[in-house]
Amino acid sequence: MNDYLFIIPLFIAVALGWLLGRRQRDNSLPAQNTLQQEYFRGLDFLLSEKTDEAIESFIRALEVNSDTIPAHLALAKLFRKKGDVERAIQIHQNLLARSDLSREDFLRIQMALARDYFAVGLFDRAENLLLEIQSQRPGPQTQQKAISLLIKLYEKEKEWQRAIEVARQLSADELEGLEVELSHYCCELAEGYIGQQRYRHAVGKLNTALSFDKGCVRASLLSADMAIRQEDWKGAIRELKRIAVQDPLFLSETVKRLKQCYSELNQMADYEKLMKQWLSKYPSTSIMLAQADMILERQGAYPAGAFITDQLKHRPSVKGFNQLIDLYIAHASKGTNESLMVLRGLTGQLELSKPVYNCQRCGFSGKSLHWQCPSCQSWGTTKPIQGLEGE
Repeated sequence: MNDYLFIIPLFIAVALGWLLGRRQRDNSLPAQNTLQQEYFRGLDFLLSEKTDEAIESFIRALEVNSDTIPAHLALAKLFRKKGDVERAIQIHQNLLARSDLSREDFLRIQMALARDYFAVGLFDRAENLLLEIQSQRPGPQTQQKAISLLIKLYEKEKEWQRAIEVARQLSADELEGLEVELSHYCCELAEGYIGQQRYRHAVGKLNTALSFDKGCVRASLLSADMAIRQEDWKGAIRELKRIAVQDPLFLSETVKRLKQCYSELNQMADYEKLMKQWLSKYPSTSIMLAQADMILERQGAYPAGAFITDQLKHRPSVKGFNQLIDLYIAHASKGTNESLMVLRGLTGQLELSKPVYNCQRCGFSGKSLHWQCPSCQSWGTTKPIQGLEGE
């Protein structure tokens, strides 16, 4: 950030230096002298690493002459980055009031002003300005920027369908990088339909989500949950199995659902077979404990405990250790039981105090699965934590 705050004033200094040189050729003495004074004062501040003072001097220099539109735009962008959006808006509005702007400059300033409105939360003004830019049939680059900002605007307002419709104006190449976001917009709509029991509409949105992003785990989980609601156990199993291909890190989210489905179908042998396959191919604590539960039901506590102990040697985890202690508590003598209860209380507090999910982009962590990270606002980057304190 500090480097950025230095580069922008430096750019403005270069632009003003160019303007100063041109004015020297034009011999406009009064304005030239004022421009010279402010320019060299600002340059001195900049070299002394007094960025704020340099900016103020360059502002005064720009007020003397407004020929350097790029310098004005750079200065307004700096104000927006620093959080002084009102000053950025004022600069852009003053520029738009000029009658000698080229069409290209006019669109650039409108686009910058739309970003100002977006940054300060004036979404209606930003939307109207972006729609006006689109109506002027700008070049491909400006059009793409306007559409991208509109998508983000509709996302902020939770207007998921409008965001999808706007995105469809982009070409396949321009859509690259937006597939994950668009798939989650579809999932947001699908969740609403599922809550209303409008399952046919939900299926349509989930299919669209997967057409945007085949790896959308959320779409598969929603499809499985919808199938479970309708007691379509085989359909739910099919959706849950697909997650192994999409992202094996999320298999921990499927274990309880799969157990319910196979139990309803009286096919627990198939469930056990699947858990064994996944434990070998995609090892995780949740899958290991699911297999341990089946051993406990069929063979008893000692074989189940021996299985967990062996697994913990290869893949230690707090959750697995707690399950092992629970087994010993249930079958230990009274004296030993009391000691284990104290230990279990401590390890239980440790498990409860730790997050379950974290964002792989910014590191935000918590106990709830957020499909959009509350910190960095990225979609699909939050996943179950792996390792000793997770899976």
